[in-house]
Amino acid sequence: MGLLPDRAGRFDRRGEIERLDPEADFHEIYRLTTMYEFPWDMNQSLGFALFRTYAVPSIGRLLAETGEFTERVQKRYDDTGLILEAVLEHGFAHETGRAAIRRMNQMHRSYPITNDDLRYVLCTFVVVPLRWMEEFGWRPFTETEKVASANYYRELGKHMGIKDIPATWQEFGTALDEYENVHFGFDAGGRAVADSTLDLMCTFPPNDKAPKALINAFSRALMDPPLRRALHYDAPPAAFEKASRFAMRLRAKVVRHMPVRTEPQFVRDLPQVRSYPQGHEVDRLGTFPAGCPVPHAARRLEAVPEAAG
Repeated sequence: MGLLPDRAGRFDRRGEIERLDPEADFHEIYRLTTMYEFPWDMNQSLGFALFRTYAVPSIGRLLAETGEFTERVQKRYDDTGLILEAVLEHGFAHETGRAAIRRMNQMHRSYPITNDDLRYVLCTFVVVPLRWMEEFGWRPFTETEKVASANYYRELGKHMGIKDIPATWQEFGTALDEYENVHFGFDAGGRAVADSTLDLMCTFPPNDKAPKALINAFSRALMDPPLRRALHYDAPPAAFEKASRFAMRLRAKVVRHMPVRTEPQFVRDLPQVRSYPQGHEVDRLGTFPAGCPVPHAARRLEAVPEAAG
């Protein structure tokens, strides 16, 4: 599915999605949502979803200790998007989809990541896009799309061996909010990863045509206060934040009147994905650490900084 006539109306894809069953067709619904209805918004919102994980000290610190998100941030950004896209494009039963999930699991098992942190990251992938569409999308998710998104990530979480996964999109939201209320806090490693990611975003077209300070401020303007506090980021001037959010809503109004997309948007074709100009093989993406590079015992003895309010 996904092919509509060239003269299709802007909301015809939504009608196509609404005819599907989010309990049985969740993969197809999420594929249409991500690759056809909201490709730019999904890419942006999932990027901000990863930003939230840096504000959990146990996650941000680990990412900094590996060096992957500070010294090789472009490749790590590309690998994350390409691995997730392989599952979305091909499905959980396809050989390529299984290879992508296997790569994810191999990497995660090389580090001392708790089930709670893995579940939280999974929650961000459901909740942040949903809330982004409410505020900045050209239309909000329908109930069908919300249910399908939760079911898609429930299935992905099961393949990753994550336990106690929320059952509904509402429960994903509650779980995310409760985890952030307890665990959001400053860590120098998490801040270093966030800074490195912001620097990378300034190099993406068309951001690279604007002053770095402007892109940095614009990104911080789209963050909510708890996230900024946890990362010790200053809020931009109130007028600038208001103007930034207004610009995002204005963009949504413009996109609302654009023609319906008739071809999928793939992550691998985006100009900011630059690590594999000759193509890639899914089973060679990511890291291949020899043993666990982070001492488990040392990490268990570290105190977790006080959570941000």
